[in-house]
This record gives sequence, structure tokens and C-alpha cells, in this order.
Amino acid sequence: MKTTLLSLICAASGALAAPHRRSEYAVKDSHAVPSQWKQIARAPKEHTVTLRIGLKQNDFDGLERELYSVSDPAHERYGQRLSSDDVNKLVAPDEDTLSAVHDWLEGNSVRLDQVDYSPSRDWIIVPLSIGDIETLLDTEYHIYENAEGTQVVRTPQYSLPKSLHRHVDVVQPTNYFSDTEAMRKPFKFSKMHLGPHHEFVPPGYKWNHPKYSGTNITAVCNESAVTNLCLRTLYNTVDYVPQVPELNSVALTAYLNETANISDFHIFLSRQRADASLDYTFNYTTIADGIDFQSLETTYYGERDLEANLDSQTIGGIVYPTEFKVYSTGGSPPFKADENTPTDTNEPYLTWLAYMLALENPPHTISTSYGDDEQSVPYSYAKRVCADMAQLGARGVSLIFSSGDSGVGANGTCVSNDGNSTRKFLPAFPASCPYVTTVGATRNVEPEVVAYDVSNGYVTGSGLSNYFPRPAYQNAAVEGYLDSIGDLHAGLFNTTGRAYPDIAAQGFHYVIVYAGLNILLDGTSCAAPTATAVLTLVNDALLAEGKAPLGFLNPALYSKLHLGFTDITIGNAFGCNTSGFPAQQGYDLASGWGTPDFLKIKALATGGQY
Repeated sequence: MKTTLLSLICAASGALAAPHRRSEYAVKDSHAVPSQWKQIARAPKEHTVTLRIGLKQNDFDGLERELYSVSDPAHERYGQRLSSDDVNKLVAPDEDTLSAVHDWLEGNSVRLDQVDYSPSRDWIIVPLSIGDIETLLDTEYHIYENAEGTQVVRTPQYSLPKSLHRHVDVVQPTNYFSDTEAMRKPFKFSKMHLGPHHEFVPPGYKWNHPKYSGTNITAVCNESAVTNLCLRTLYNTVDYVPQVPELNSVALTAYLNETANISDFHIFLSRQRADASLDYTFNYTTIADGIDFQSLETTYYGERDLEANLDSQTIGGIVYPTEFKVYSTGGSPPFKADENTPTDTNEPYLTWLAYMLALENPPHTISTSYGDDEQSVPYSYAKRVCADMAQLGARGVSLIFSSGDSGVGANGTCVSNDGNSTRKFLPAFPASCPYVTTVGATRNVEPEVVAYDVSNGYVTGSGLSNYFPRPAYQNAAVEGYLDSIGDLHAGLFNTTGRAYPDIAAQGFHYVIVYAGLNILLDGTSCAAPTATAVLTLVNDALLAEGKAPLGFLNPALYSKLHLGFTDITIGNAFGCNTSGFPAQQGYDLASGWGTPDFLKIKALATGGQY
């Protein structure tokens, strides 16, 4: 296949000469190609890409002020979420920006009737050939391949007319090389038996144990095989019956050809949540040719759907019977050089955000268990994706992200990509975005400790952003922690960056169903949906009392809501051949504020005791 592919590419691409630089153009953005991607050939000029042009938003500062106002329990407007119209008015570009970009497109033979817009018109979306985009951006695209054989079409640098630099934030797909392996599997395998005679079941374990109402955790929890009942008991949701499940809503995201399998979901409920009706399921939505593969043929599985199964079963087993959605987003197909290839965007976050921001009523809580090394993501892209997430937060959506599974960075990888190979910790994105709540992982019970698994190199993720400054809501907590550790690992991290995780939850040896069989998984991909599910039940209690849901959690979390979390004081988020960040009393960079206690959080939230 590769021989045929390369011959087709070479025939289509022509000479490899550098493009002629037009005098009215200047470089708008450049980003180093991550080390795992290798350039293999010029991109064929007829290949079609969906180009997204992010226009300068008119008043993002105003949006941010609104976000913090409606998310701060001390503010008189707390809980008064913005409507989609309110948000669109704040971020819509001004007419000068639209006019200048339209003139540029038309001057390059792009008809405006080809163009689509986001609801606020701050994104222009247009499918174009590589040849047309190369002219538009004064650049050259090549095909890049990683070690897994995945190919993408990218350029590390692009230009715009100098007059447009103040009007345009970002153009993609250009220089964002998504790390498909990290996004697909932020968990690690702890044990996996895929055969009728090797299925994992804890010896003598009763899946549907009588309720203990949190009084006897060790009688309910098997630390080597964490079940739904263990989680619900440990985090004090086991006796709670959702009061207004039809008014509440929770969702998860699935990328990179992941499907949450409905058959496995129902098998999981039958084993671990016997009180649940098997009529209960999630509403499945595909975005941009996302995958919905519901076959019962186990031969088609591979590892592909582990993430989506883990997320859906973890959430559904806790929030039943609350309305539950799964968004499976395409937008990241591998490049294929043939005439039948659909348009190639390779932009999962932008594609998903565009869909969500167009919804009149997005879900109240959304769990995402995907991420990249922050330094592998162009700053312009990360900044704009994070800004779009702020729009959802202002509308009252709690965005929950996993913190990653390599501690402060996988051993042997912790160097900068600036050409100097400076030794440094490696924060993750979107975990580092200040407008999301990031979840680290724990293991064991009585006490819970920072999660790790020496058998597979898994360590709960932790870090301080090199892109985003520390938000005011976490200043006191983070400064206090950094003061307490003194000069530990000095110079390896940004002392003024946004710190994460914010909270934690169990993330070790979860029992889920995959291809009809029980398997064990590790990862912050376990922790994020668990925390999301607990917070969803808090929203249920709030909605039942006619109050607004939690929305963007962090301002409340860092003021007083952290009093509803159990402090984790043992363990380290290690990595980069160091001890990393230690857990300690109070806030820390290994476990944030700790793990959720539903009853305490509910009392604080419904009683307004922030």
C-alpha cells in the first residue's frame, strides 16, 4: 500500500521547490514538528482539507469576566448562565475583520458561497484543495507519518497578508500534529483476558453486594478490582436516587474511531448495577462522520473501543437513570491518497466544539479522557480551543478532563522541542486549560493514595502550564503548595503557570466489560468519568431544588467547595526520572483537592455554604 501511495503522491505533487514568498505576506504561525512525526513526501495538490479560520473575537475579555461572574459563588450573578446569544454577541468578530477576511478569500478565488460560519461567525469553515490552501497561506503541505503508520497532511509554518494578522487568530489544519496514541489511550492496561476460559472475575466477588451506605468500605471494595458498587460506596452516592433525571444531563466525548458499545453497556449494568433497567442507555450522536460501530462481532474490536466503553460504563453505572449522551467525533481520519477520500480535517477539538457551541441546550457536565503533550500543540491552536471551551463554561457547562497518565512526563522524554532539548517537565493539553476542571487519579481505599502502576508505567498526570498563566482563582492554593516544596525540581517547571489537577478520583484496576468480557483498566480515563458522574448527581440535587447546576466548577472549588473533597496526602505524581510532585495536606499538585464526597459536596452546594 505504501509503494502505491508514494507513487501517487509523487505523481501529484511535482517539484519540491520552496514556495515563492510574496512581499505582502509574513509568517503568521510556526511550530516545530513533534519528534514522532516524520516528513515523507509532498501532499498531492488535489487532496481536500476542511480549512478553519479563527477570526479575532471582538470581546473575549468580556466573555472571561462573565464566565467568572456566573461561576463565583461570592458574585451576585452566580449561577446566572449566559445564553448562546449572549455568548455569540461577545465573541462575534467586528465587521472590519469579516470584511478584510472576505476580501482576502475572494482575492484568492474562494467564493463566499463555499463558506460556512460558526453561530457567532468567529470561525470560517471552507473545504479547499491543498493546492488552493498553499496559495492562500503561502506555504507547502507535506505528508507526515508516525511510528504507528498514521499519516497526516500538515505544514509547520504558514503566512498571511500582514494586514490580516490582527484579524486572524489561527488557521487549521496547519501545524497541529495530534498525538493519536495519547488521545486514543490515556489509560494503560493492567490486565486483559479476552477468551472464554480466561475472563477476569474476582474470586467469589458478588457484583451486586448489599448496600453498606459507606460504613464498611473494605467489605465493598476489592482494591485489585474496582467495581461500580465500590465507587458509589466510596464516594457516598450509593443511597442517592436521582430526583429529576429528565432535567439533568451528562455526556462524554469519543474521538479517533471510538464507539461506546451498547451491548457491552447493558452487560455491564446487568453485572454491576442489577437495579438498573436494561431499557436505560445513552443517546449516541455522531459528529463529522464519527463512528457508531455496534457490531457484536468481537473479531472487529482490537483495542479501539476500550476508552469509550470505560467512560460510558463508569458514568452510566453511577448516574442511572439520568439522561446520558455520547458524542463520537470524526474529524481525525488518517490521510489516504485516493480520489474517494472525504475531506480531511484532523481537528477533533475544533470539530466537536463547533457542534457543541451550536446547541441551544448543551449537557450540564461533559467528560473527556483525551490529551496531548502541551508542547506538541501550537500555542495559537491551544489558546483558541481553550477560549472556545470558556464559551461553554459561561453557558453553565462543567467540562471535565483527565490529567494524563505519565506523571510530570514519561521517563526519557522530558525535553523541550524548541531546538535546545532543554530538560523540563511536560504538561498536557487540554488538561492545562484554565477553563476546565482537570482530574487526577488515586488508588486503594482507607486511605486512597496517588495512583500508579509499576507494571505498565502508569502515573497520574500533573503539571503547570507553559502556555496559560495561573488563573486568580488558584493563586493562593498553588502559591502555598509551591512555597511548601521549596526548590524541589527547580527549573523544570513554570512556577507561574496554570496548575493541575484540580481534583482526583479512583483510577486503578477498574472492572469494565469489553467484547462481553470483564477486563481491568488503569488510568485517569477512569478518574475523569467517575468525577463527572458524582458532580452530575450534585447537579441533580441542585436542579431538584430549582437551582442552577454547578457550571464551571473551579472558582467555587478553590473558594470553599473543596471542603467537600477528601484530602489525599500519600504518594507522588512522579516522572521525568524525578520524584515529581508529592501529595500533602491540603491542595497539592499530585491530587488537587482530593476525591469527591457526594454528600458533603451536595450539602455545600445546595445550602450555599461556599
